Amino acid sequence: MPQMSPLMWSTMMILFSTMFIVFNSMIYFSFKNKKTTVKINGSQSLTLNWKW
Repeated sequence: MPQMSPLMWSTMMILFSTMFIVFNSMIYFSFKNKKTTVKINGSQSLTLNWKW
């Protein structure tokens, strides 16, 4: 089993964290936009999706 170099490990961690941040910001902005437009039952389902 080949040992991973620290550079490759840090690069993978940086890629993962940036993907995670972009994914969270996309969810957050879509949540903000839909909360203003969608009515009560839609926002309830959005809050359920937000907790996931």
